[in-house]
Amino acid sequence: MSNKLIRFVKTTDASRILSIYEPYIEKTSITFECKIPSLKDFTQRVEKISSFYPYLVCEVDDEVVGYAYAGKIREREAYQWDAELSIYLDEKYHHMGIGKLLYMALIDLLKLMNIYNIYGVITLPNDESVSLHKDLGFKELGIFQKTGYKFDSWYDVIWLDKSINEFVCPPKPLLSIHDVDEDAINKVISNYSSKLNAI
Repeated sequence: MSNKLIRFVKTTDASRILSIYEPYIEKTSITFECKIPSLKDFTQRVEKISSFYPYLVCEVDDEVVGYAYAGKIREREAYQWDAELSIYLDEKYHHMGIGKLLYMALIDLLKLMNIYNIYGVITLPNDESVSLHKDLGFKELGIFQKTGYKFDSWYDVIWLDKSINEFVCPPKPLLSIHDVDEDAINKVISNYSSKLNAI
């Protein structure tokens, strides 16, 4: 039986993560990125995102096979309690339940940060990703029609959202993932790593 775990990203993971991401750039419209970033630029992205938000990887037998992270949905201050989620898996590890558990771990960590709203932004068609979000309680907000151009085609993008904390006024202060209680974080990571090893 393979050993699986979820953990926070390390800078040294950037090369492996980029190798997972590259086919999505080159072969799909799932990302609207059209050129493969340099390892230096990609590493800087990882460092910037993980300096505040959770950036998780999934390992199977010591190899990173997928990653998920959250980031700002908009720059203005009043949007600070919102986050956009992203997830990518090595194509050999699709349809194994890994992505769903990785995403659920990410969401539970965002709850601890006092994030209130989370968003999925998905290029259409992508029935698998839309189904994943709806299975996790996301609701469709709307479709941006013909909003991205790649591979000589125009693509629609669907936005979905989910509220993950009870709304209060004023809202609880937004925390960096690095300011969240360590025991609470470890509980989330351990819980979903255990669930991974059960599949």
